[in-house]
Amino acid sequence: MRIKAFITVLFLVLISQKTFSQVLITTSVPDSITYWERTNTLGLDLNQAAFVNWSVGGNNSVAILAKGSFIRKYTKGNINWANELILKYGLNSQEGQEVRKTDDQIQLNSTFGYRKDTASNWYYSAKFNFNTQFTNGYAYPNTDAPISGPFSPAYIFLGVGTEYIRKDLGLTVYLSPLTDKTTLVLNNRLANEGAFGVTPAVRDAEGRIIKAGENSRTEVGILITNQIKRQIFKNIMMDHRLSLYTDYLNKFGNIDVNWQLMLDLVVNQYVKASIGAHVIYDDDIKATEEVDGSVVTVGPKVQLQQTLAVGITYTF
Repeated sequence: MRIKAFITVLFLVLISQKTFSQVLITTSVPDSITYWERTNTLGLDLNQAAFVNWSVGGNNSVAILAKGSFIRKYTKGNINWANELILKYGLNSQEGQEVRKTDDQIQLNSTFGYRKDTASNWYYSAKFNFNTQFTNGYAYPNTDAPISGPFSPAYIFLGVGTEYIRKDLGLTVYLSPLTDKTTLVLNNRLANEGAFGVTPAVRDAEGRIIKAGENSRTEVGILITNQIKRQIFKNIMMDHRLSLYTDYLNKFGNIDVNWQLMLDLVVNQYVKASIGAHVIYDDDIKATEEVDGSVVTVGPKVQLQQTLAVGITYTF
């Protein structure tokens, strides 16, 4: 009887050990793998000047710039897909004048690339780029008639080419022999004036519109872009971007230039100072000047924007 009881207990112990070992094996779950890299950055820059009984004079002013950058990158094997959304909006309030806009940008970039093998830095690529703004822009102090607005203009680039990527250097170079550039001007008044290179309205001798101006213009040409984004010194990050475009059919060799340089000086995790410059030259954008009390349209000019600001930044 004792032998039978002993055999029964031994059998139950062996069964329980086997079951316990099986449970340990089946509960192990492999870690999930993602090929997406996500970076979100929100920033707020502030510039302020105040004077109280200041003997040499001065006007109180405050300027604010809200900005956001949202990056999504997909990398798997021979595929590289980079997406970026950039948003900026700035206002300036100075004593004795109305609030004025200082910056306004909506930019979406997407580049899809495929390479033959993982040892190569060259990709067969397709690129999409979209640019416009949030609100109307004015030639201050005149705020009666906007000189730009949402989708007036909007620029769309779509093309194919090749891209060279060096992640260790933070370098990308994109070369496209075939890129479509579409310019949208959805504001009918600006379209009738032929703003931003669209075909203007046809008018009779008395100035009445016979045929409305076109709201879009399409070009096909060569696009070259370059970006260098890397740390150049301790706590100093550089973001350099250059875009060159020329149309095959309309003044080939006349190059549209869009160049941006931004230096971020890191104070700590949340506080940064930034120095930036933005240069644009586009033969289709005509400048205006005031001559003898009246505004006249002149030829294209180099556009320059320079910024110096201190602000807070949150990255997640």
